[in-house]
Amino acid sequence: MGTVPRGGSVKTGKMTEGEKTRQCKQEEEQQQKEEEREGLIEFYGSYQELFQFFCSNTTIHGAIRLVCSKKNKMKTAFWSVLFFLTFGLMYWQFGILYREYFSYPVNLNLNLNSDRLTFPAVTLCTLNPYRYSAIRKKLDELDQITHQTLLDLYDYNMSLARSDWSTLSARKRSSRSLLHHVQRHPLRRQKRDNLVNLPENSPSVDKNNWKIGFVLCSENNKDCFHQAYSSGVDAVREWYSFHYINILAQMPDAKALDESDFENFIYACRFNEATCDKANYTHFHHPLYGNCYTFNDNSSSLWTSSLPGINNGLSLVVRTEQNDFIPLLSTVTGARVMVHDQNEPAFMDDGGFNVRPGIETSISMRKEMTVRLGGSYSDCTEDGSDVPVQNLYSSRYTEQVCIRSCFQLNMVERCGCAYYFYPLPTGAEYCDYTKHVAWGYCYYKLLAEFKADVLGCFHKCRKPCKMTEYQLSAGYSRWPSAVSEDWVFYMLSQQNKYNITSKRNGVAKVNIFFEEWNYKTNGESPAFTVVTLLSQLGNQWSLWFGSSVLSVMELAELILDFIAITFILGFRWFRSRQQLSPPGPPPNSHDNTAFQDEVPGLSAPHRFTVEAVVTMLPSYNSLELRGLSRDGEVGHE
Repeated sequence: MGTVPRGGSVKTGKMTEGEKTRQCKQEEEQQQKEEEREGLIEFYGSYQELFQFFCSNTTIHGAIRLVCSKKNKMKTAFWSVLFFLTFGLMYWQFGILYREYFSYPVNLNLNLNSDRLTFPAVTLCTLNPYRYSAIRKKLDELDQITHQTLLDLYDYNMSLARSDWSTLSARKRSSRSLLHHVQRHPLRRQKRDNLVNLPENSPSVDKNNWKIGFVLCSENNKDCFHQAYSSGVDAVREWYSFHYINILAQMPDAKALDESDFENFIYACRFNEATCDKANYTHFHHPLYGNCYTFNDNSSSLWTSSLPGINNGLSLVVRTEQNDFIPLLSTVTGARVMVHDQNEPAFMDDGGFNVRPGIETSISMRKEMTVRLGGSYSDCTEDGSDVPVQNLYSSRYTEQVCIRSCFQLNMVERCGCAYYFYPLPTGAEYCDYTKHVAWGYCYYKLLAEFKADVLGCFHKCRKPCKMTEYQLSAGYSRWPSAVSEDWVFYMLSQQNKYNITSKRNGVAKVNIFFEEWNYKTNGESPAFTVVTLLSQLGNQWSLWFGSSVLSVMELAELILDFIAITFILGFRWFRSRQQLSPPGPPPNSHDNTAFQDEVPGLSAPHRFTVEAVVTMLPSYNSLELRGLSRDGEVGHE
């Protein structure tokens, strides 16, 4: 009885060992499946699995054809080429859209507004640089030198002209004869071959090919050039103006030239059927245009026009007779008028035009505002604070203000003095050849560089983002008419002591008014915004692939998975290279492989199983039964 349990225990031990092995394998497989199911991030084992999953599950049209036709290599190749070609065309369209967006195009918006219009500022100048009492003696000396020069060079005697200016004005002073003599006998005659050539478009002066002008030299007289002109009249006026500016610059106080004579220049002033007074204008002196008066420049009480038309604007009767004027400096008769916005200087050389004597000039205006987009859309400036040029004018920023300030600052830096026509910078003084001998040489050199934009003033000075302009159109008629001039001049003589000899050339009338009540506003708006860009990108994506934003996210997920798989495969390759080349044992060490694991790479701890070896006795009963059976079988045979 003792042997049976032992035999049974052996059979049970052998079954337990096999079951344990199978049970361990099953547990490992089940644990591996559980780990795969419970993972938060799943990565594919190869690129093929990744692309096969993407093409089978993506919402991008055409991608499924890469998987369905994989058994047909021709179709697979065709759809692969078509798929990537479509991607290329789509991203080519994307590039065009991005280029258009970053070019920052704008739309021009035109608006017509109806409202009460603020009347602009109007500046009127006499066109008569007077012989002011402060500089009368020096001007007389300059005239004597000029007359002698003209007598020597042109054989023209102006002594009679100096004795009676009004008589010559009535006879229109033989300007034609003066021009003829100047053309034949210039102020300074030099052959073109001896000095620097004039520009190619300079017309020929006469048959002897002379050029006209005056010479300007540096301080040490080592470098000289000929300031030449194609007309002798221009040469005489420029030469005389050069010396006239020096005389004005010698005045220590500019207020000495402030000799306003409003009543003797403005005979009548009316706005909106109401009479003007001295509170409606400001006065300043211009070196070439004489006394100037600016109407409606007071920001505290500006004129407004509720209705268009000639009766709702500014009407002026001005004196255009030139009495005690400077004939070599002023060669025109009449007045000069300019319309500009408030808080902007009146640049009479740029925007003004002349009013003819004996003529009624009616100027109709149309207001136009321009609003530009700044920043990336244009290089305009809001207030000029970001422009690298100091504003020398006591007004708001304009492009012309910046350009003139830029020239004046370069003039002070290069020549050591300031040009008289522009505002004086802090710490500088006006150019005067009694103090600055070679300022004329420096000025004309600098002026040539300025016009050629060598100084960079036109590049530095940018347009303002918001500006107001007035489009003007003028009409002319004779005033007063032949049938009414007698009583008009009589009334003027009684009211304004009008006693000039030449009635027709002594007065002029100016009307300035709004042509219409509407004014135009030109604005800019972005033509290609972020919303427009996204819409265009979506249209292109739908056109080529018929998908949505989520399809783009699927494509982004594909790229991220591709990068992650590349990193994982690279890391495994690096680990495998390290395992294939293990480090050698240290010297004097024993290599005992008995304690090495049979299966490398297992991180589980080693388990040692101790089994009892039992030697079993043979079962005789079994042996007998087997022997009997065998004998029976033999006997039977």
